[in-house]
Amino acid sequence: MTLFTSICPATGKLLWQGPAADANEVGMAIATARRAFASWSITPLDERIAHGRAFKAALEADAELIARTIAEETGKPLWEGRQESASMIGKVETSITAQAERAGQRAQELAFGRAVLRHRPHGVMAVLGPFNFPGHLPNGHIVPALLAGNTVLFKPSEETPLAGEMMARCWAKAGLPAGVFTLLQGGRETGAALVGGEIDGLLFTGSAGAGAHFRRLFVDRPDVILALELGGNNPLIAWDGDPEAVASIAVQSAYVTAGQRCSCARRLIVPEGQTGTAFVEAIDVLAGRLIIGQWDEEPEPFLGPLISSTAAANARKAVEARIASGARVIRPFSSIEGRSDAFVTPAILDVTDVPVPDDEIFAPVLQVTRVPDFQAAIAAANATAFGLAGGLITADESLWHHYADRARAGVLNWNRPTTGAAGTMPFGGLGASGNHRPSAYYAADYCAYPVASFEASEVADLSKDIKGLKPTTETISHA
Repeated sequence: MTLFTSICPATGKLLWQGPAADANEVGMAIATARRAFASWSITPLDERIAHGRAFKAALEADAELIARTIAEETGKPLWEGRQESASMIGKVETSITAQAERAGQRAQELAFGRAVLRHRPHGVMAVLGPFNFPGHLPNGHIVPALLAGNTVLFKPSEETPLAGEMMARCWAKAGLPAGVFTLLQGGRETGAALVGGEIDGLLFTGSAGAGAHFRRLFVDRPDVILALELGGNNPLIAWDGDPEAVASIAVQSAYVTAGQRCSCARRLIVPEGQTGTAFVEAIDVLAGRLIIGQWDEEPEPFLGPLISSTAAANARKAVEARIASGARVIRPFSSIEGRSDAFVTPAILDVTDVPVPDDEIFAPVLQVTRVPDFQAAIAAANATAFGLAGGLITADESLWHHYADRARAGVLNWNRPTTGAAGTMPFGGLGASGNHRPSAYYAADYCAYPVASFEASEVADLSKDIKGLKPTTETISHA
């Protein structure tokens, strides 16, 4: 039996300890989910919705406990934990609406009868959750998958098993039949056993590297629906406006959740000259005012630590490599005296004319590029293999439309932080950021497949519709 633990990245406090599911346990869970699918898939939609609403009621009853659990286990401030808890609750009704709109049933009367569009669940769905939003993001897969009639096997991130356990308790309170939802705790080995099993879908939120691995892994398994919500090397173009206002948008884009959102701005693109310099200076000043602290401290912090000291060390290596390549430090990426090694400070690097890797630093690091004109700004923004989020700061609406028509990203924001999103809209990206199966409101699309049927209630003679048919002749009898 392999035991693993979860600790608070701010304090090192032990929060959870338990066994990882081994390959045999995973195999048995898949078989149980397969058996449960036979009846769950034909359970009336109203009953599945009732279970979803019972789950919502359980979330509401434990909302503050869930918020505090998420905040302590991830290190994010309590105000963010409360936002995530509320998003989990709101996801249920949004998913019910999306199910009806995007995966419902409709009929059209025809001369012979009717044409009917129905949607059918895929089967056994594996959900691999991330650490940065350990409740909200897997919830965005799980709720629509269950509403559609799939069964779900959920493996939380090994960094946040306690948040996953809290969610599983709420589903247990919702009274789901046995095998419809199963929690599988564990790390890489547990995940490998799950995705290597006889599943019908993999719904994954995580890094681009892991997503590329899953693309290769499933290339010869076309029967498995694959929905990938991955990272981004997201650009924010700041073109005109009051420097303090620009800074307020940029700081929220780059540094919220300690830079651990897939939609955080990684690259700031500004005009050459005094305008761009004023923007960068204002961002530097505002970044210096951000309170960094433990999840429940007062005064309330804007950001907490990274998920682990290992994550901080990896981000530090990436920053040092850029500096070695010629990046100029405007605001350093530093540890904080008296805090755990997972704490870091927001950083700003000027990488203009510096060859830097096209990858995602999952930390509060903003890289500045200065360009001569707006066309060059768009070219710089699109110069990435990723395509998740992008943003433009300008008072010129014509520039916004010009950018929006040319931006290569699935989520765009105008005079708003790049992290802006809504459960009532799709969320996903192109290229290395996903596989054209956006989540959020569009999650219903990958949780069920469409079936078009053409139906006549009577058995009718269709011989008149057969072209090239010989006329009827008398039957010849033979003595």
